[in-house]
Amino acid sequence: MNSVMKYKTDQEKFWAGNFGYDYIERNSDISILSSNVNFFSKSLSRTTGFKSFIEFGSNIGLNIKAINLLYHDIECAALEINEKAVNELKTFLPAQNIYHSSIIDFNINKTWDLVLIKGVLIHIDPDSLSIVYEKITSACNKYLLIAEYYNPTPVSITYRGYNNRLFKRDFAGEVMDKYPDFKLIDYGFQYHRDVNFPQDDITWFLLEKIN
Repeated sequence: MNSVMKYKTDQEKFWAGNFGYDYIERNSDISILSSNVNFFSKSLSRTTGFKSFIEFGSNIGLNIKAINLLYHDIECAALEINEKAVNELKTFLPAQNIYHSSIIDFNINKTWDLVLIKGVLIHIDPDSLSIVYEKITSACNKYLLIAEYYNPTPVSITYRGYNNRLFKRDFAGEVMDKYPDFKLIDYGFQYHRDVNFPQDDITWFLLEKIN
């Protein structure tokens, strides 16, 4: 399926192809699930009453599984560019709740109570970030959880020997500047040396949409 998709950026091609497959192999350990449960128990503690949720760039769904363990009765959905990851998502999510697409090309007239993007914005072409910000905010009905590498100013970092594949900046701050109806209600940091529940030095920001 990916072979017929037309991508607008090198980063999309990168994650849709073999590097994306290798990423799945490196990040499929079930032990990640316990760290994710701990992470979301903290980062979502200020939320109330959300009933639907989508993750943008879900990979094989370990974040979705963790959230579903914490919130049993919510409707879960996933947007994912990599075909192998999509096939894994199909083993536990209804097919109609899985969107096999680039975020940039994602178009659906639907909203969810919670939108999650975690470890994905750092891999987006900076010239396409405004499009992605529009997609995630348009899909959000109440809460937006952004969990990424943080830097106060934009920087590009070499990623596993590749240039222009990892970028750090203040993603949440940019969203709030561009969309003033999104207000910060909580934030935090999870360290990779946490002895019980390590995450990959993620800084998270929980925003609430004020209608």
